[in-house]
Amino acid sequence: MNSYIYATIAGVLALIFAFVLGSAISKEEVGTDRMKEIAGYIHEGAMAFLGREYKALSIFIVIVFLLIGFLLAWETAICFVVGAIFSILAGYFGMVVATKANVRTANAARNGQSKALEIAFSGGAVMGMSVVGLGIVGLSVLYLVFGGNTNFITGFGLGASSIALFARVGGGIYTKAADVGADLVGKVEAGIPEDDPRNPAVIADNVGDNVGDVAGMGADLFESYVGFIISALTLGALFTGTVSIEKGAVVFPMLLSAVGIVASIIGILIARKSKSSNPQKALNTGTTISGVLVIIVAFVLSNYVFGNLKAFAAITAGLVVGMLIGKITEMYTSDEYKSVKKIGMQSETGAATTIISGLAVGMYSTVLPIILIGIGVLVSFFVMGGATEVPHGLYGIALAAVGMLSTTGITVAVDAYGPIADNAGGIAEMSGLPHEVREITDKLDSVGNTTAAIGKGFAIGSAALTALGLFASYAQAVGLKGIDLLNPVTLTGLLVGAMLPFLFGALTMESVGKAANEMIEEVRRQFKTIPGIMEGKGKPDYKKCVDISTGAALKEMLLPGILAIVVPLLIGLLLGAEALGGLIGGAVATGVLMAIFMANSGGAWDNAKKYIEGGAHGGKGSDAHKAAVVGDTVGDPFKDTSGPAMNILIKLMTIVSLVFAPVIVKFGGVLLNLFK
Repeated sequence: MNSYIYATIAGVLALIFAFVLGSAISKEEVGTDRMKEIAGYIHEGAMAFLGREYKALSIFIVIVFLLIGFLLAWETAICFVVGAIFSILAGYFGMVVATKANVRTANAARNGQSKALEIAFSGGAVMGMSVVGLGIVGLSVLYLVFGGNTNFITGFGLGASSIALFARVGGGIYTKAADVGADLVGKVEAGIPEDDPRNPAVIADNVGDNVGDVAGMGADLFESYVGFIISALTLGALFTGTVSIEKGAVVFPMLLSAVGIVASIIGILIARKSKSSNPQKALNTGTTISGVLVIIVAFVLSNYVFGNLKAFAAITAGLVVGMLIGKITEMYTSDEYKSVKKIGMQSETGAATTIISGLAVGMYSTVLPIILIGIGVLVSFFVMGGATEVPHGLYGIALAAVGMLSTTGITVAVDAYGPIADNAGGIAEMSGLPHEVREITDKLDSVGNTTAAIGKGFAIGSAALTALGLFASYAQAVGLKGIDLLNPVTLTGLLVGAMLPFLFGALTMESVGKAANEMIEEVRRQFKTIPGIMEGKGKPDYKKCVDISTGAALKEMLLPGILAIVVPLLIGLLLGAEALGGLIGGAVATGVLMAIFMANSGGAWDNAKKYIEGGAHGGKGSDAHKAAVVGDTVGDPFKDTSGPAMNILIKLMTIVSLVFAPVIVKFGGVLLNLFK
């Protein structure tokens, strides 16, 4: 029990640290009256969206709570509600602070880069600490309350995953509808700069950075964090043959997660106070130090808990693979490397070649991460037991995910820093601050695009390992010893699963397209009908554009989210447990590939545009720039809506299968039974 008390203490420490950082941000100067006004619009729009989104999700939470309670156990239903609420809180806390940090970052940039970086990163760190603090406190307390029964705690993961998918999809649709409308009409048609206050969609665009890239991302990574812990805990129970929390295999993931929190806090403190003129270097230094600290402590803990270094090897494999995936992601999405520069060069011949080049970059970018994930799986599986002791080997895969996400606190901080810096640039532009201020915020934002891409790469890699761990738990729960791909029923499940990420991607992309079309028409209407808008004398109707994004996001997020829950249950009930196993396998395979491809294509297009705006290939206003804007517009829903939601999709379908495994065992295969 003491191990879980230590984990709870670490979680509380993270929440206290988040509160201290948030309080320090609130004490910083806001700036001019115009800056306060713009920041107020953004905060008001973001809070209005979250209020409506959470109200809609509350109905879903109640329905699923009753369903789980009556079909499974009320303890599992309670864990589901707690997981859902904590997921909401993680996103909410992060977004509230982000809407305070953005304007203060812009104001600090008036006096130089160092303080602006510190405030923006501190805002991101609040999100990071909220995610890990709420995650580990929720899991630890529920374990203690329910006597360490791992069967109930899976409900916590289901609640977190469900909310994460809706938040990611809803926030992604919101932000990209506004972004596409603002870019295509404002930049390309009207020829005005990004974040120009004359653009009616500019406030909605900046609100979107918060509801999509902060609140949505927070719920996303909260789900990733609790998912890998639950995966390790459930397999740890199988490892020991009991659900007792006193056994080392169940204790170890919680202890290491607690260590990861402390390591993340140390890394954040170092990165915040870095005097480096290169923001990327400062953030990388903090992340690396956190990872090294975890490796050192994992060595000691592995020997202490298991009496050998097998767990240390699995943890290290996951952490190293995660860091390498992050570096590879940077190589494909940063303008310091040839992939983005090549897209910039291709932009000279038009939008078509820009898009072709970006698609190719995204496809190439899947190769090395998949090889690395495969190496991580093999190493972690065989060092912990392998083919001779399969449950031990599967537990090793789960530990690799623990290693990869052990430093989630600083990973999220680095990720959430990006949209804060982006918002700061928008506020600087709309408030008419000097050009030098916008240069600083643009530099911070460019680094933020790369850090966001790295964070997505990290999340995708961990999603693959976590999903495999949860898949193994599902197989044990339903008694599957293996999956026969020559069985036509299983093969049908595999094909349906492989199709689902494509269907999911199509639905979310189309949703962005529908919402963006409505936004484009509204922005065009305002440019035509509001007198003096282009001269800066007429005031755009910002609220109308915010309402369009909000309504579209809430409407369009429902179908993809419901599909992710309903389809696995239908396949399991109609075709049985093995067919559902095939579905999970197919979805994981194509989902991971789609997630990497879409996230990296979008990140590369975005930074290619910024690379040209920095003066390459004719700079702003050139034909190459116009082509790059089109590429970036295509990439926006790739990297911020469909791509990031893929990793939630595969984990949500897996954990739905795990939670409802008793129902599948009892009632599954209805359709097959009709033909017997």
